Amino acid sequence: MHPTEKAAVPTRVIGLISGTSVDGIDAALVEISGTELDLKIELLAGETYPYPAELRERILAVGAGVAISMAELAEIDDAIALVFAQAAQNIQIDHQTATLIGSHGQTVYHRPPGDKGMGKKTTPYFPLGYSLQLGRGELIAYLTGITTVSNFRVADIAIGGHGAPLVPRVDAYLLSHPQEGRCVQNIGGIGNVAYIPPRHGDWLSKIRAWDTGPGNSLLDLAVEHLSAGAKTYDENGNWAASGTPCYALVEQWLNQDYFHLPPPKSTGRELFGVTYMHQCLKDAQAYQLNPADILATLTELTAASIVHSYRTFLPSMPQRILLCGGGSRNLYLKQRLQFLLTSIPVLTTDEVGLSADFKEAIAFAVLAYWRHLGIPGNLPTATGASQEVLLGEIHQSEYSVISRG
Repeated sequence: MHPTEKAAVPTRVIGLISGTSVDGIDAALVEISGTELDLKIELLAGETYPYPAELRERILAVGAGVAISMAELAEIDDAIALVFAQAAQNIQIDHQTATLIGSHGQTVYHRPPGDKGMGKKTTPYFPLGYSLQLGRGELIAYLTGITTVSNFRVADIAIGGHGAPLVPRVDAYLLSHPQEGRCVQNIGGIGNVAYIPPRHGDWLSKIRAWDTGPGNSLLDLAVEHLSAGAKTYDENGNWAASGTPCYALVEQWLNQDYFHLPPPKSTGRELFGVTYMHQCLKDAQAYQLNPADILATLTELTAASIVHSYRTFLPSMPQRILLCGGGSRNLYLKQRLQFLLTSIPVLTTDEVGLSADFKEAIAFAVLAYWRHLGIPGNLPTATGASQEVLLGEIHQSEYSVISRG
């Protein structure tokens, strides 16, 4: 059956993802029809399910490079799959059962191809990238009884891409505009942008996307450190808003190699993680900054790195910025972005009809749907891959072994 014939009947799909902030599992239950330009999405339910505290700590430790045995890695892999499967079951309560799951899993390690992307030399030189997402799809399929697509990054990486960002093709079909150039800026643990030119001519080939640098990663780590574990994030950016940014420090930090690497590029906690945060705190000592000032300065780094990225690498500045991800709820960060971008409106994807909180989960539901239809999911101009390719490994299952609730 041709993909367009399959797509004529709406398909109920669950998208699952946990980002570099390791806040929990974002689950989106969506009804999808169409294929590309005629793609239609209806969000039926969206929820974030926190990780059990002990599992979250283990994931953060692995992501920070703590050495563990293969047996421990297997245990964490299974534990993540179990909570992802439970999230998939819970999101369906009071709804008809989904027929497909797209699970991005939990990234614990990401190495861009070659010796660029992390802002430092890789030794030895690896021509291909590597990325590891835990929460194996075959176990999710077995536990839920729902066909599951996972391991979305590996096919793109195998043909020379970064395996990230993978969402821009979805953004292109859901958020493009006939006359308006737009930047869709996700602010998770790491920030990433998709520049989408006006939708005419050969517009798809002109899309550009890359990781802009830290999103919430340094902020969340600093909040946890400065509050002695009492807080894990700065709600609405209120703590940072009570401080004063140190612009000299921001300029110093913007000299970091990663910010000056041309796209395509990707990064993660391997660079903008615990070690980087402690170096930032050490740098701040010279300026005698209080905790609020430190958070204001780290917030300014996120905002300034995004704007620097636009002005340095975009073919032209957009007419509109659309924010999504957890950072879109940080009102102080949004204010700083608007100030730095002057007259360019900074909105959220909510304001154009797509949930800012669950856009990434929705995107992986779409990628699974496209994989099911045999439609490529990557954009070579975004990832650096040599060609378009089907994304994700399909795991079939016929039986459910856990109940809802």
